[in-house]
Amino acid sequence: MYMSASNPIGVFDSGFGGLTVLKEVVSKLPQYDYIYLGDNARAPYGNRSFDTVYQYTLQCVKWFFEKGCKLVILACNTASAKALRTIQQNDLPKLAPDSRVLGVIRPTAEIIGNFSETKSVGILATNGTVASESYPMEIAKFFPELKVHQEACPMWVPLAENNEHQSDGADYFVKKHIQNIFEKDESIDVVLLGCTHYPLLSKKIEEYLPIGVKLIAQGEIVAESLADYLARHPEIERYCSKNNKREFFTTDATIDFDNHARYFYGAEIQSKHIDLEIDR
Repeated sequence: MYMSASNPIGVFDSGFGGLTVLKEVVSKLPQYDYIYLGDNARAPYGNRSFDTVYQYTLQCVKWFFEKGCKLVILACNTASAKALRTIQQNDLPKLAPDSRVLGVIRPTAEIIGNFSETKSVGILATNGTVASESYPMEIAKFFPELKVHQEACPMWVPLAENNEHQSDGADYFVKKHIQNIFEKDESIDVVLLGCTHYPLLSKKIEEYLPIGVKLIAQGEIVAESLADYLARHPEIERYCSKNNKREFFTTDATIDFDNHARYFYGAEIQSKHIDLEIDR
């Protein structure tokens, strides 16, 4: 069995958004080592085909395994929606049967119904996540009585990644999609940010939400779920090294990544560049 001197927990995203999840995970579980990879050179994933997202995500998961990760978190809703199940069922048994790959959709689906009194919730996400129907399907397993309404917000990721999330121009796109989702059902009392980039827009989103509607981001939910997972799976937890180390990698320019990453991670970072080629 392959073992490296360090076995960090891998956290993956197509760009910067997963850093909002990593921030909460590190806050909850600071003792572990973490390695983050943003596939910025090929971002965004939201409008790409299922097969392309699967190929890109699988390649990055393999990279994590080569870095010694026994546990990888897909901190990307699009990757979780379009690639996770296939990787878990078809690839893991052959590539690394003792390793695990987890996503961000199921942990949220397991508890979202607990926040709603009207039994009607809204999901704001990328085109890819909405098209996958992953949220309605996963939520139905735990809360079959819940009505789930989705709204694709394709401009929100570019706004966040270009540091325009606080600009006046962002108001137009935030207001538009909030209005759209409440036109589907005025009784929605919980709105989920189904993309890890969207927390940067939280303040603007809250300005346009009806009074009393609860806004939920995924970072704390995923952190709590990971803590529970590690407690229930000592066979995985014992492989995760605990040196309080963090490493950051990007497939694009490191200077640009570092400048943008601080808005998502809440601290200065220094990343390293890697090149990835798709095997076809």
